Formats: sequence, structure tokens, C-alpha cells
Amino acid sequence: MRGPVLLAAFVAGFSALHAAAAIAEEASCAHSASVAPPDFVALARQPGRPQIDGLDIVYLSPLGDPAHANAWRNIIVHQTEGPPGTARREATDQFAHPTKRGVTIWVETDGTVYWSVAEDLIPTHGEGGDRNDNKYIDNTKTFHQVVKTNSIGVEFIGNFPDVAKPATPEQVRAWLLLAPFLQERYGIPPDRIYAHHWIDFKDQRYCEGCELATLARKLGYCPSGLR
Repeated sequence: MRGPVLLAAFVAGFSALHAAAAIAEEASCAHSASVAPPDFVALARQPGRPQIDGLDIVYLSPLGDPAHANAWRNIIVHQTEGPPGTARREATDQFAHPTKRGVTIWVETDGTVYWSVAEDLIPTHGEGGDRNDNKYIDNTKTFHQVVKTNSIGVEFIGNFPDVAKPATPEQVRAWLLLAPFLQERYGIPPDRIYAHHWIDFKDQRYCEGCELATLARKLGYCPSGLR
């Protein structure tokens, strides 16, 4: 498991370097020097219940061959206006009703990740990419294009009763290990990681997913197939 250990060290160093950075709208593989160890690349393509060192991930539904997964082209970062301690319940409900409103992956406030449904199933999330004001990013690339059928959703539990409450440090650490795994598995470059707030008109009291999506873009991980 040397690769996952090295990846954890890589993430720690790289995220510290870029902790104060702004939105990386131009974060693409053309500008990225972030490369994971070869055995992490192999791990990210495994079926079953692959485990990443430093990440507590519970698979309610085991992974299959990524070649047979849905054609995920984007990652959408969500934040649920629900209380801490509900990620397992939400993931279990999603497992029982895969296409209901929700997401594939749920992240608890302690950093535990729950993979709820098979990777070839499409939960209902997002509002169809209806944002077109270019307030955060260039929405000509997302308007009615970044949608549930091509975007895997990751939901962070815990911003209740204060919707503006940020993700916990444990969630951030888990995310910076999970994001490269998803990117490598599905060939998703960093500029295709989106906060829900960037692509849809959302609650104006806070910017949903913005901090987390920005951190993942600045991490700059480039999948091996795109280098």
C-alpha cells in the first residue's frame, strides 16, 4: 500500500502550498504537475471495495469495472442542509432508492465516506445546470451541460442549523484524498470539478460547495489517461 501512503503525503504538502488560493477556473491538466504513484493509479481502477490510506470509506455498493460505469465527466460538490450524524442514513436510503434525489457519495462530519449506489446508476441531483450569469466561473461551459447524467455527486453533511457553516477539517482531509481517486477512476480533470453553486442558482445565504471545489481544483490532480 505504498502508493496510497505516498498519495496522502502528496495531498498534505500540495494542499498546504495552495491553501490560500482563489478559484482555479483554469486548473486543467495542461497546467498541472500533480502526479500520483503508479500503484495509486492501479488502486483507483480496482473493483470491489478499494481502500485509500487515511480515508475511511464504506461501500454500501461495491465498485465494478470502471469501463462499465456511467460516463461520469464531472464532479459536483454539494452540501446538505442537514444535521451531523446523518450521512449513513442518507446513504442507506439512497441505496434503497438509487434514482431518488440525492448523490452517489456522502461524507460525514468525521470524514467517513459512504458510497451509496452502484457507479452505473444515476441519482437525481442538481437543477440541470441552469446558472448562466458567469458569476463564479464561465457558465458557457456548464449551462445545461453539467447535469446529473454526466456528473457524479458528492454530498457533505452537517451545515445545519447554520447553512453557512463550513465543512469540517475532517471532511476537507477526506475530500482531498477522495477527489483524486474519483478523478483517476473516471478520467476527470480538475477543471471539471464544480461547486453546486457555480452551476445552478442556489441559496444566497452561502456558497454551496465552493470552498471544497476550489481546494480540489487547486490540488491540480491530473488523471493518468490525460497526461
